[in-house]
This record gives sequence, structure tokens and C-alpha cells, in this order.
Amino acid sequence: MSMELIKPGIHLDFVGKIKYAIVFSIILIIISIGSVIFHGGLNPGIDFSGGSIIQVRFLKSVFADQIRAALKSTKLGNSTIQQFGTNEFLIRTSESFSDQKMLSVNVDEPLTAAFGKDFEIRRVEVVGSKVGADFKQKAIIAVILSWLAMLIYVGWRFEFRYGLGGILALIHDITIVIGAVSIMNMEFTISILAALIFIIGFSINDTIVTLDRIRENVKLNPKQKLIDTINISINQTLSRTVLTSLSVFFTVLALYIFGGAVIHDFAFALLVGVVIGTYSSIYIACTIVLFFENLQLSKMKRGK
Repeated sequence: MSMELIKPGIHLDFVGKIKYAIVFSIILIIISIGSVIFHGGLNPGIDFSGGSIIQVRFLKSVFADQIRAALKSTKLGNSTIQQFGTNEFLIRTSESFSDQKMLSVNVDEPLTAAFGKDFEIRRVEVVGSKVGADFKQKAIIAVILSWLAMLIYVGWRFEFRYGLGGILALIHDITIVIGAVSIMNMEFTISILAALIFIIGFSINDTIVTLDRIRENVKLNPKQKLIDTINISINQTLSRTVLTSLSVFFTVLALYIFGGAVIHDFAFALLVGVVIGTYSSIYIACTIVLFFENLQLSKMKRGK
């Protein structure tokens, strides 16, 4: 017996709310792009910009300002210090600390002078600036190629308008998730990139289910208005969409609440992506399909 949150035969007027959805999406996109511009671009982590992350655990209660004061006269004087857990801190810097002697002079010695031996360096990550820049370029290419591949596949599997609807929905989702990351002033790390790749897969899967049902219903009722076919199709797949999205959402929410600081940003990006991805599958992708249909009808009328 299949579980259904939404009773069969429901008929909500999704298409009737498309105008409001478009305005809502435009506002979200403007805020997202505005935030990135306001912050002078994304805040790249060391994966993309190069530098070092040093994780330090203290045995007693310590404040970030005390650590900053202890490192003031070192190469870590302008570093970012972020609390990572109970008495644990991440020290982020654009300097490369691959040399053990350099690490000792700039971290061990000044911290020992300020706090004695009541600390432990738990992790040191170093990425060269050239490696970071190369990685950033490859990451952008990977995302764009994934969009193109999906456009070709969905366009071939269905029709071009369906493929374009799916890809514009993905661009919509990624823009808003990046905007949310920017608004929260989170570092754009490899974890956030992984979240974006997951969102692309989740969103296109959800979109294809809806588009496939639209295509089936168009074949069954070719004389029916597309606006009605889209509404019926969304309602028919609504139970599946809600169940799938809620399952993923609550799983990611558990990661966000209980997963700890390490995956906090990753889980946040996923939470935003799941909500926006579900919304765009219904409104953005279907709006593009409807737009192309209206465009075709207006051309036919002009031709007559």
C-alpha cells in the first residue's frame, strides 16, 4: 500500500498563481545577485583562493579576541578566526603554512606564550593559490557542462521547450542558493559546490517527473488547453513531489541541527536548494513550457 499525503483527485490551481510566482522568483534573484555584488563577489574558501586552515583546540575557555591578540604580530595577524565547537577554533589565512618551521614560529610559539601548553593543533590544511584558481575554473566548467548535458538529454527525450524549462529552473535554483550562501556570508567551499551538484540532480529529477506527466497528458488529450493539462499534471504528481521533497528536507534538517559545525554550511545550502528546487519544478519549468506554447499560438494567429 503506497503512502499518500495528498488525496487523489485534488485540483489546485497552480497555473493561476504563475504571475505571483514569477514576481517572487524575480525578487529572490535580484536579492541574490544584489548580495553577491554587495559583498564584492563570493567569499571563496581556501579550496578556491588558496591559503591555510589551522584548527586549534584549547583545554580551557578562550575567546576569539584573545587568540587574535596573541597572533597580532605574526603572519596570522590578518587571519579570520572562527569558533568551530566548544573551545575549538578555525584560523583561516591566505598564507601558505606548508613548512613546519613557519607553522611553529607563527602559531605554536605565540599561542604557547599566551596560553601555555593548554592547546592542541588538530588539523592544518594548505592549498596553493594556483591550485585554488585552477580548481575554481574547473568547478565552473563542470557546472555549466552539467547544464548543457541535461539540456541536450531533456531536449532529445522530450522537446526543446521542456529541456529549456528544466535548465532555466536549474539556473534559477543555483542562483538563489548562491545568493543565500552570500547573504549568510558563508565561505564558498568544496562542500558548497558539492551541495550545488546535489541540488542540480535533485531538481532536474523532480522536474522531469512533472514534465513527463505533462507530455503523457498532452498525448492523451491533444485538444485540451495546455494550461489545463499542466495544472492536471502537477496535481497528479503532487503527492510524489511532496513525499520525496519532505523526505530529503527532514534528512538534511537533521544533518543541519545535529551534524555539527563541519557540515553546517553544506546542510544549509541543501535545505535552501531542496525547497527552491521543488518550487521551481512546479513553477519555473512549467512556466517556460507554457510561454513557448503561447509564443507558438501567437505566431500561428499572425500567420493567418
